[in-house]
Amino acid sequence: MNNKLIQGSTGAWEVVIGLEVHCQVLSKAKLFSGAATAFGADPNSQVSFVDAGMPGMLPVINKFCVEQAVRTGLGLKAQINLTSIFDRKNYFYADLPNGYQISQYKHPIVGEGEVLVDLPGGEVARVGIERLHLEQDAGKSIHDQHPDHSFVDLNRAGIALMEIVTRPDMRSAEEASAFLKKLRAIVRYLGTCDGNMEEGSMRADVNVSVRKPGTPFNTRCEIKNMNSMRFIVQAIDYESRRQIDVLESGGVIEQQTLLFDTKTGETRATRSKEDAQDYRYFPEPDLLPLVLDQSWVNDIAASLPELPDAKKDRYMALGLSTYDALVLVAEKETAEYFEAMLKAGVDAKAAANWLNNEYFGRLNKAGLSITEGPVSASANAEIIKMVAENVISGKIAKDVLDIVWSEGGDPRAIVEAKGLKQVTDTSAIEKAVDEVIAANPEKVEQVKLKPALAGWFVGQVMKATGGKANPGTVNALLKTRLGLPD
Repeated sequence: MNNKLIQGSTGAWEVVIGLEVHCQVLSKAKLFSGAATAFGADPNSQVSFVDAGMPGMLPVINKFCVEQAVRTGLGLKAQINLTSIFDRKNYFYADLPNGYQISQYKHPIVGEGEVLVDLPGGEVARVGIERLHLEQDAGKSIHDQHPDHSFVDLNRAGIALMEIVTRPDMRSAEEASAFLKKLRAIVRYLGTCDGNMEEGSMRADVNVSVRKPGTPFNTRCEIKNMNSMRFIVQAIDYESRRQIDVLESGGVIEQQTLLFDTKTGETRATRSKEDAQDYRYFPEPDLLPLVLDQSWVNDIAASLPELPDAKKDRYMALGLSTYDALVLVAEKETAEYFEAMLKAGVDAKAAANWLNNEYFGRLNKAGLSITEGPVSASANAEIIKMVAENVISGKIAKDVLDIVWSEGGDPRAIVEAKGLKQVTDTSAIEKAVDEVIAANPEKVEQVKLKPALAGWFVGQVMKATGGKANPGTVNALLKTRLGLPD
């Protein structure tokens, strides 16, 4: 049975999920004006006459924002429409000065594409992209600064958004979360959106419905303005169960717009869901159709960076496991750190093992990102190279990492100054081996019956030499001294 199905009192149900993801375009100016877009500026300090909806002010398209949308479309393996049209989407709210939003409806700049999503167990889900269109953001209403009045901040009004609409291809909350993480990685690799969900530069409207497997789609409900992966999973889980309970009790799902209450963990209705005709779309009279030249699109395509899927395949060709490769490409900065280690001449598998088993654990414990960590890629590379060169043992390598983490400094200089070089003098190691064997006659008898216990002797010799003995030499000597099979 499909483990993504949810069991109800009348049998199994399938969750159907589609997303509308709003990605703020990385641009220093807004979509139709030259006003700044920096986050955190004083209220209403980044507002032009166009953004404020002043009479007679005409929008002028920002070419760079168009380029960013095309770049994103190409990264999503999507069709780039050489002709697209801006429309007016009419609705009234305090933070929308014009009483309409300039968006795209029937003729978006980007058409169909797809994203491949890696799931646990090696499964790969294909999520279809229906469209990507450009639109301007609204302002922000602030309701908690006065007991009787709301305030409006128009700094965000007019900022360029890419709305990326998926097909209803996801079948679990975890799948939706994995898709969003992959999409976030793609736009960050491309440099078209910073993916900062806390600041609202990436947020999602989540469409959820349920059905019996194999039956037509049911009525969906839309959960608005989600900007947390964790809350998206919670909202989908709650809403899908709510809809199942309604249907199994004989009720009908109404098409609604919902909000998710993070305190109660429940969705609540805000209004009935609008259809396209409610917005009275019509072509924006102040903007001509947007016509692109194919050669310009080709130039953008040629400038694209290596994206996560291609990078993952390349890492796997270097000998990395699927898991290790996915960990390293998940964040742009992590991949850049790993690349810097490779350029320093470190074996790819050794670098991946060191990062995943040692360095990332320290970062997680300290609550630091890869860019905030105190050990540079070149320093980590030097530690691994010293292990490969038999200058230090694997145990000493961890000690060196701890020193560099807390005190800084050059790893090779630390090894020299603290006398941490690996002991390769056979006579010195022989002495330590003989002393350990002489001190533990009962263990000697036990290891002859159970050769697997030889690891205990290795540990004792390494302890006696301060972890500086060459492990290979220790193993070889112990086998000879104890008469163990190869």
